[in-house]
Parts: sequence; structure tokens; C-alpha cells
Amino acid sequence: MSRIGKKPVELPAGVSASVSGQTVEVKGPKGTRSFTATDDVTITLDGSTISVTPRGTSKRARQQWGMSRSMVANLVTGVSTGFKKDLEITGVGYRAQMQGNVLKLALGYSHDVNFQVPAGVTVTAPKQTEITVEGIDQQLVGQVAANIREWRGPEPYKGKGIRYKGEFIFRKEGKKK
Repeated sequence: MSRIGKKPVELPAGVSASVSGQTVEVKGPKGTRSFTATDDVTITLDGSTISVTPRGTSKRARQQWGMSRSMVANLVTGVSTGFKKDLEITGVGYRAQMQGNVLKLALGYSHDVNFQVPAGVTVTAPKQTEITVEGIDQQLVGQVAANIREWRGPEPYKGKGIRYKGEFIFRKEGKKK
């Protein structure tokens, strides 16, 4: 039995959903998102709750049960409150700034890195050492944050680079004389 799949997804105020076959479409104040589930699960809408049930007892049906429920819950969270990832930049001379739809990063290379922000995501740089990635699609927000972090990941000796806010970097001791 899926512990996650058993729980119904509650729709908060201001969010509406419609189910047609295997497709769930959720509309909220931040936008509209949809998800198409596999044929292994049944999705039903009862008033202000969406519930997911498996169509059989096969291993695949049980796997899809919890995953489909999580996907529907992420749709509801995305259109109501949205998702956010915060990044911190550490290092002398390392900084970020927005110029239109391009994030300019100075990361110790001989040139500035120009990161083109994809559609569906909002990137802001409130300070020179902070980057905020926001959007209604959890997967896209996480992927954009990971792509930005990839330009200069945190290194273990001085801790320089781009890290997630609150991320612990295991520090190594330098070589001794």
C-alpha cells in the first residue's frame, strides 16, 4: 500500500481542477498546469479533493499510484503558491546581476557567463551574491537552479562557488608543509 497515494489532494481556495480521462488540469492564481497519468491509475475529482487509486495490484500500478498523487499535489502547490530555489554565491569578485532576460555571472573566468533564462521561470538577483529562481513547475525550477549552479559548483577547500541556500559543503584541509 502506498502511504503517499492513499492521501487525497485538497484544493485550496482559488484553485480549480478538471479531470478528463487520465489528464488533470489545475488552474490557480499563478497559472495553469496539467498532468497526464498512465493507464495504471484512476484519477477522480470529488468536490475540492482529487484522489488517485491504482487499477490493479501489479508492481507498476503501485509505483504509479504514489508518483501520480505526488505529481497532482505538485500541480496544486505550483499554481497556488509556486516553487522557489535560493542560491548563494561565495568568492572574491564572484557576483550576479540580471540584464533583461539574461543572468550575467562573474565567476572567476576570463569572461562573464551569460545565462539565458528559459520561459516559465523567473530569475532575480536581489543582491550581487544571491540568486532566486521562481516558477510554477517544480521540475523546471530545480533544473534551472542546477544549471546555474553547474557553472561554478562549490569547491571543498575554500567553499567558493554557487551553492543552494543552507547547503552544507564538506570542507577539506589544505596541504601541509
